[in-house]
Amino acid sequence: MTVSEVQERDPLPAGSGGRVGEASIGNTGLVVEPASMVIFGITGDLARKKLVPAIYDLVHGGQLPPDFDLVGFARDSTDVETRLREAVIAHARTPFDTSVWAALTERIHFVQGSFDDTAAFAGLAARLVELDVRRGKSGNYVFYLSVPPSSFASVCDQLAICGLNRSAHGWRRVVVEKPFGHDLASSQSLGVALERVFPPSSIYRIDHYLGKETVQNILALRFANGMFEPLWNNRHIDHVQITMAESVGVSGRAGYYDGVGAARDVIQNHLLQLLALIAMEEPVAFDADSIAAEKIKVLSATELLGPLAETSARGQYGAGVENGVPIPGLADEAGFPADSATETFAALTVGIATRRWAGVPFFIRTGKRLARRTAEIAVTLIPPAHGSPAARAAAVSNVLVFRVQPDDGIELHIGAKRPGGGMHIQPVSLGMDFRSVFDPAPEAYERLICDVLRGDATLFPRREEVECSWRVIDPLLEHWAGFGRPDNYPSGSAGPESAERILSRTGREWRSL
Repeated sequence: MTVSEVQERDPLPAGSGGRVGEASIGNTGLVVEPASMVIFGITGDLARKKLVPAIYDLVHGGQLPPDFDLVGFARDSTDVETRLREAVIAHARTPFDTSVWAALTERIHFVQGSFDDTAAFAGLAARLVELDVRRGKSGNYVFYLSVPPSSFASVCDQLAICGLNRSAHGWRRVVVEKPFGHDLASSQSLGVALERVFPPSSIYRIDHYLGKETVQNILALRFANGMFEPLWNNRHIDHVQITMAESVGVSGRAGYYDGVGAARDVIQNHLLQLLALIAMEEPVAFDADSIAAEKIKVLSATELLGPLAETSARGQYGAGVENGVPIPGLADEAGFPADSATETFAALTVGIATRRWAGVPFFIRTGKRLARRTAEIAVTLIPPAHGSPAARAAAVSNVLVFRVQPDDGIELHIGAKRPGGGMHIQPVSLGMDFRSVFDPAPEAYERLICDVLRGDATLFPRREEVECSWRVIDPLLEHWAGFGRPDNYPSGSAGPESAERILSRTGREWRSL
C-alpha cells in the first residue's frame, strides 16, 4: 500500500479535512453532522460510567456541534441529571468544568417510559421532532441501546411502530452493545431482529476494544512499516499469545455474569477481534468495507485445535489474599449460586487455515482475579536455527508485544550482548509508550461515539464477524458443558494449572502475568 492510498484526517474532527503527515484507518471527509442521540437505559452503569462521561469529554474538547442533543429514555427519570453529573465528575477523562456541564445539560432531555410502552415511544418521537424544529435539524437520530440484549428486539420494534427507524430526509442509526447473543443461534436471531427494523449499514455493534489506540496501531505497524510484513507468516512466527487478565472479580455483576462466563464475555468478541487484526491480509483500502472483508476471511478460517481436553482450560477463582486482605472466591460472591459452573478463566488454542498461518498456534486466555491487570498481544518469532551450537544455544526468541492496557504501547524483545568479556546474550526490550510520544488519546467510547455520528463503521464488527466468532466458541462451550465444575484457582494467581499444560505440552510457556 502506497502512502497516497492512506487517507489523512483528524482523529476526532468537528469538520472535514486532516493534518498533513497523519494517517489513520477509516473514511475521509466525514463530519459530525447535527444529530440527536437517544440513550435507552441512561440510568444504567454503562451510560453513567462510560457513555455520558465520553459525551462530556467530546463537548469539553469541542468535538460535537452546538446543535447536538442527548435524549435519555428510562423507566425512572428521578434526579437523573444529578446522577449523571456525579458520574461525569467521577469518570470523565477531562476535568469537570461547570460551564461545559451547563452547556451540555441545556442539550440533555429525558423521556420516561418502559420498553413496552408505545405511548412513551410516541412521546419520544414528538420530542425529537420538536428538537429538530427548534434547532433547524434535518432528523438525524442515533439510538444507543444501552440495555440487555433481551430488550433489543422490543426497543427496535417500538421504534418501527412509531416510524423512528426511517426518514425521508435525515439518517437513522442504531448502536448495540455486546453480548451479541449467547451462542450462534441466538446471535443469528438477534441479527434478524435488528435487520427487520434497520438496514445492516445502519447497525453499529460496539466493541470498545476496537476503539483503543493500541489496537488501531496493529494495522499501522503492520502495513505502514516495511520491516514487519516480510516476517508476518509461518516461516518466521512461532506462535501468538493473546491475553486479557483482570485483577478484579465479578462483584456487582453476578446477575449478568452467571451463565455467561469468560469465553462468551471476552474471547468471543474482544480477543477474536484482536486475532483478526493480527492475522488479516492487507486491505485494498482503509475503509469499513475493505477491513471487514479481510477480518471475515480470517475468522472464517479460524478453528479450534484439539484435542480440547489438552488444548483448552477453564477455571473458577477461589478465595485468596491480596495485600493481606482476604478475597472471597466466586462461590462466596453476592448473588452467585454456590454450585455455579460459570468459568471466570478460559484458555484455548486456535489455528488459522490459510497459507500464511498454517501451523502457527494462537494461544488465547482471559480471566478474573488474576495476578495483575493486563491486555496484550505477543507475537513470538522463531529463533535463529543457524550458526554454531554455542550461538544457537545463546539465541533468544524475538517477541513483538502490543500492550493494550493499562500501559498502552509497543515493545520489541531482542537479544543483546551483556557488557564484559565473552559473548553473553541476554534479552532486552525496545519500547514505545504511547503516552510519552503522543498527546493524550481519546477514550475508546469517545472515538466510537464520534464515529457513529460521522457514519464511519470501520471500527464496528459486522454481523458476519460476530457469527464467525460464535462458530469458533460454540464447540468449546459444548465440550466444557459435559465436565461439571471448572478447575479452581487461587485469587491472585496466573490461573488454573490446566492452563499451564496447554503450552508446556508444546515446549512453550505463557508470558508471565
